[in-house]
Amino acid sequence: MSTATSKSAHIEALFRLTRLHKPIGIFLVLWPMLWALWLAADGMPDPWVLCVFVLGAILMRSAGCVINDFADRKIDGHVRRTKARPLATGEVSAREALVLFVVLCLAAFVLVLTLNGLTIAMSVVGAGLAVLYPFTKRMTHWPQMFLGAAFGWAVPMAFAAQAGFVPWGGWLLFVATLIWALVYDTFYAMVDRDDDLKIGVKSTAILWGRYDRAVIGVFQLLFFALLIAVGGAFELGWLYYLGLAGGAAMAVNHQWLARHRERDACFRAFMQHNILGGVIFAGVVADLAIR
Repeated sequence: MSTATSKSAHIEALFRLTRLHKPIGIFLVLWPMLWALWLAADGMPDPWVLCVFVLGAILMRSAGCVINDFADRKIDGHVRRTKARPLATGEVSAREALVLFVVLCLAAFVLVLTLNGLTIAMSVVGAGLAVLYPFTKRMTHWPQMFLGAAFGWAVPMAFAAQAGFVPWGGWLLFVATLIWALVYDTFYAMVDRDDDLKIGVKSTAILWGRYDRAVIGVFQLLFFALLIAVGGAFELGWLYYLGLAGGAAMAVNHQWLARHRERDACFRAFMQHNILGGVIFAGVVADLAIR
């Protein structure tokens, strides 16, 4: 293999490490952040704040993937879904991964420095959550909850950046986002459950066992109940609730997809949460537009 070809392959491996070629995680961060920005602004948010948060979501989700694979580099090779990841195959070294993680975090922090002091302070907490999450699957059966906190922290940060403070409705939305991540990441964990049991990785899918779909259903109900409360807090109207109804119909379908707990079906249930988030966002935008 020529030097040029080898270098190109290495760059491609670094790109795969960031999972930019699989943007589902970016959207799962973006949707709640966009809900929050539109609610904080009572409509279209400040263009620069919007730009910073969109770019920041891309950078921090990429950084999160890198640190996640660094933490899992010795176990990913034993999981069917992750055995081809660059750190598991040795295409990228642990040192290179850490350097890439730091570079991505610094780039995101430079963007945040253009915002107000409260947002800058809150970004430090967000970075800490991003680092903490990958290691929680060794310590607790609730890593999905920590993922929800890491992804959802963009919500109070969005209110801080756009409005200068976080109202109680903003914290309600944060909790709703945390619950939402607990739901969709448990569907995701159901895909890996057999492999995770063999290698000792913990998850809510393992903790809840044969009651997994029932517990997910309870959290789905809680998620939509919290979003109804958010609607009341921000005095939203029928278009918002129409969006919630569409999202609830999708949640019922996710339960149907996962009824036999087949890997591919559970994975489809996870992937479709991207559309669910977009449906809710459409309801928020439409409702605020007709005020």
